Amino acid sequence: MKRNFEEFKETIRGKKVGVVGLGVSNVPLMRFLVDLGAQVYGFDQREKEALSKELDAVKDHVKLHLGEDYLAHLKGMDVIFKTPGMRADLKELVEAEQAGARITSEMQEFLTYCQGKTIGVTGSDGKTTTTSVIGALLQEAGCHVYVGGNIGTPLFTKVEEIKEEDFAVLELSSFQLMTMTVSPDIAVVTNLTPNHLDVHKNMVEYMEAKKNILRFQGPSSLLVVNEDNEITRGFGSLGKGKVEYFSSQKEMEDAHFQGGSLYLRYERLVDLKEMKVKGVHNAENFLAAFLAVEEFVPKKIMRDVALKFSGVKHRCQFIREVDGVAYYNDSIASSPTRTLASISAMEKKVKVILGGYDKHLDFMPLTLKAKDYIQEAVVVGATKEKLLRAFEEAEKITGVKVSVHAVDTFEEAVDKLREISHPGDVAILSPACASFDFFKNFEARGDRFVELVKEF
Repeated sequence: MKRNFEEFKETIRGKKVGVVGLGVSNVPLMRFLVDLGAQVYGFDQREKEALSKELDAVKDHVKLHLGEDYLAHLKGMDVIFKTPGMRADLKELVEAEQAGARITSEMQEFLTYCQGKTIGVTGSDGKTTTTSVIGALLQEAGCHVYVGGNIGTPLFTKVEEIKEEDFAVLELSSFQLMTMTVSPDIAVVTNLTPNHLDVHKNMVEYMEAKKNILRFQGPSSLLVVNEDNEITRGFGSLGKGKVEYFSSQKEMEDAHFQGGSLYLRYERLVDLKEMKVKGVHNAENFLAAFLAVEEFVPKKIMRDVALKFSGVKHRCQFIREVDGVAYYNDSIASSPTRTLASISAMEKKVKVILGGYDKHLDFMPLTLKAKDYIQEAVVVGATKEKLLRAFEEAEKITGVKVSVHAVDTFEEAVDKLREISHPGDVAILSPACASFDFFKNFEARGDRFVELVKEF
């Protein structure tokens, strides 16, 4: 039963409310809390000069604690909205909680009070595309849809305008899910492979975080999982309501991909070659989306959207062709499995830029298959040496040498990619790593790549 938002208003009015992490998305949250009558405090490790100018809109209504000791001021808060990437067992948060603070998050509160139908999507890869496809399917069917979570507009500030007949489609990361005690009405798990092990203690903790997307569902809920992934297949037995499976390997599933076609209940909806997005991984994303909205969207609309959907920015995004070379931006690929999925979807071996911030992932699954999908690679960033070693190890095992070029800066990497690419080649940024060594996020990395390619 969805709770009435008036209850939240009553509990927040006049209380000291801390918002930890003052990125652009949290400015609307602070303004919202101020309007609800809360005493709002903002916390961030950065100094004011480094924060978004949008913070100026609320600076006269909130008290800020900035700089290295910002967390020392958390004690005394009644409620603390934690930024998703911050561990809940951080000493200062634990001490604040012991002193009486309630630790929560924007997504926790949104799912608690949203009156509309909620659809959550998580997984190691494919979250954003699947979320976007679900949103597009529902919109095409004439539904009123809000898309957010890890992408799009922060939705908690809109919770009062979302009606019971509306839909909220949410991309949910493991960071957001880690402390969740409420689950969406419909949960989709695309796949699970090692990821974010720089934040999570181990793979078990990562998996347990992901399980929160379904852990608190009820008998009327729907869970959609990937049958082909050993971990997500096991999630099916935890479902408390209806459980549906999709597969690109098995015909006997609720939705499956076979012989180049996407099927729902054994009815062929569309051929992959007709679609603008390529690769089996994208077929799987669409199968998951079809199952999530089957109750609300006619099959004709499913086919129409599959034919029209051209992909999401930074996800195998075609930029331009220069001197016969096709350049693609796949900056979202922050894990080896994601990069492998992208490059294996291309029609030929690629020239690729790899490397970035180290999330402590194993590159061997990628480098062992490099002989099949990579013609030449340029490595850069904090993981440059780790990647070089992984390519050397793969060569010892496979007996095949892949040409690898090491450079020092991102701009040099793009220059080298252009230098080694020739007419007919596919050249792609698909780093297999996070962006934080050189960039604030993968969008900034992708935008810089696009900017440099457009200067060719």
